[in-house]
Amino acid sequence: MLKEFRDFIMTGNVIDLAVAVILAGAVGLVVNGFVEDVMMPFVGHFAGGVDFADMKYVLSPAQGVEGTETFVPENAIRYGAWINSIINLITVGFVLFMIVKSYNRVRKPVEEAPAGPTQEELLIEIRDLLKK
Repeated sequence: MLKEFRDFIMTGNVIDLAVAVILAGAVGLVVNGFVEDVMMPFVGHFAGGVDFADMKYVLSPAQGVEGTETFVPENAIRYGAWINSIINLITVGFVLFMIVKSYNRVRKPVEEAPAGPTQEELLIEIRDLLKK
């Protein structure tokens, strides 16, 4: 059973999948860094200097209980974080689209094998050779 597992793990498909998962994680970090560190400051600048992450609707404010060190945090709907997530999704999708488009442009087109004669053409050729 251990030998079968070793054979399964050492097949090309499993190793290719492992490499793809590792590379996807690395590309994800690069793309998320691009969105967070490069694109979001532009979006905030053109939105009037607004940081969307700070936008929220407070349902109940934070309160400290008198006479104790107990603190009740605020209850808020953080719609700004949701807006950031939507902008991130659109930007990541666009960046991945550009990466795939560039890859497809650089990749060599697969050359089709020249089509050989059909079965009918071969039979006609054989018939003509037999007539000679």
